[in-house]
Amino acid sequence: MKKFFAVVKREYIQRVRTKFFVVATILFPLVIVGFTVVPAYMIGRKTGGPTRLGIVDQTGLMYARVAREVNGDEDRPQPQPTVPTMTPPGPAGARDRAQQMAKMVKADYALERVDLNGRTLDEVKKSLDVRVTSRDLDGYLILPPDLVKGGQPEFHARNTADLITKEQLQRAISQAVRSQRMVDNGIDEKKLKELSKPVQLKATGAAGEESKGEGGFFLVFGIGMLIYMSVLLYGQVVLGAVIEEKETRIAEILFSSMRSFPLMMGKLIGVSLVALTQLVIWAVTFVAVSAWAAGSSFSMPPIPLVWFVYFAIFFLMGFFIYATVYAVVGSMVTTTQEGGQLAMPVVLFLIAALFVSFNIIRSPNSPLAFWASMFPFFAPITMLVRVVTETPPLWQVLLSLGIGIATAVGLIWLASRIYRVGMLMTGKKATLPEVMRWIRQS
Repeated sequence: MKKFFAVVKREYIQRVRTKFFVVATILFPLVIVGFTVVPAYMIGRKTGGPTRLGIVDQTGLMYARVAREVNGDEDRPQPQPTVPTMTPPGPAGARDRAQQMAKMVKADYALERVDLNGRTLDEVKKSLDVRVTSRDLDGYLILPPDLVKGGQPEFHARNTADLITKEQLQRAISQAVRSQRMVDNGIDEKKLKELSKPVQLKATGAAGEESKGEGGFFLVFGIGMLIYMSVLLYGQVVLGAVIEEKETRIAEILFSSMRSFPLMMGKLIGVSLVALTQLVIWAVTFVAVSAWAAGSSFSMPPIPLVWFVYFAIFFLMGFFIYATVYAVVGSMVTTTQEGGQLAMPVVLFLIAALFVSFNIIRSPNSPLAFWASMFPFFAPITMLVRVVTETPPLWQVLLSLGIGIATAVGLIWLASRIYRVGMLMTGKKATLPEVMRWIRQS
């Protein structure tokens, strides 16, 4: 046991003291902020002041409505935020993404009414084109006389690639035309708005308590992505730690002083503690920054405390299971490049577990849900999905944990037996029959 802790200490101290660990610990949160907060902040801002638009209203009665809709009607209910949907590739997908972004960006326009004053429409267009070219205006709208009856408005702009502005104007004109059609048909617009208010559905559990599954649902997928990112980040580190002695050729010294199983277990736990140390630092930093940004309004999501216990346990189980996969692969190969290629198909089980979870959400007690939550490579995600949707009996949770822990220990035992013989087989790729022979011989 003393030698085992010596291996754990050596693996942990050696990696925590490296410059890479310090730089990655500081740099990773900054990169996450750069790729999430900064783009969201930039999308919500428009540099260079408001968009200057001229509006030629040939109907004689739509300018006020369009202007109110373009700059945002405070009396009109704002659309509720929805879960982002996947958009198809190509032009259709680009249009859908532009529509979603147009709803997120706050409208900021400086509008100017342009009257014909006895001029023809072509003369007004030429005049406005000159103003657009000279940067006096950013663009202009032409509202045709038959706009309410289906006429097509025109938008002329210097920047024709600005899809967000185009989508905002199109939505505003559509709403203005819709309101005018109601007035023309004698429909009380305010009354219709009151009658059209959406219904908010309150979800409760079977015992009558308020549902808290929404926050837990997103947290489960956050845990799944965290396991995936952790395995990708630290799988290669586990692989390198296992292969290290093969490259330094000190196998004889190691095996003369301790058995292969505690050596392999010590390496895995040491590297895993490095990963968990870094993840804890990032988590504490995230919570602290969130609390500082939210101020007095900061509060933890309304999730039962026992769920956090499940999240922590299944995250650790999932991380160790997939880390042992890298340990097994590392005991078979001679370079980290070969190991990464062999381990990646197994890591894809995490992606498969995410897809299976969509079915489990709707039927958490189905045979598929049960067996998927017992399969050790799926359980870190699928069992958590069952917990937050309709908590299964305790014996199923414990059975899933037991299978997962046994799988991790079994993989370590397997890796140690392969490692003992494979350590001396440097410079030669191991085939599957040879690996099976190593397991029997050791």
